[in-house]
Amino acid sequence: MARPELVPLDRTEVKPRAISPRLRTQLVYFMSAHGEPGVPPLGENEYWFAAVEVEKWLDEGVFYLVSPLDTANMTEVEITEEQESLLGWLNAEKIQHVRLDE
Repeated sequence: MARPELVPLDRTEVKPRAISPRLRTQLVYFMSAHGEPGVPPLGENEYWFAAVEVEKWLDEGVFYLVSPLDTANMTEVEITEEQESLLGWLNAEKIQHVRLDE
């Protein structure tokens, strides 16, 4: 089975980045929702990571999750080394739009 990789669509000169299957399931924690201001139309298996949010997560070292059991409250979650590496790559390469190839 091939390892999933993120292919930059807005910076085609940047080499794709392989990610673990585990990190693949965590992309939804960091992606911008379809229809949010500034998010272009996305194709199948495409993700948008807003640069300002990526910088914020790197600076703070945490992100917030809403519990499906308690939508009124958010839980602060420390980013892992693997997540930090991905966010650092997005930030350093100025990438926001990627396609997931599996």
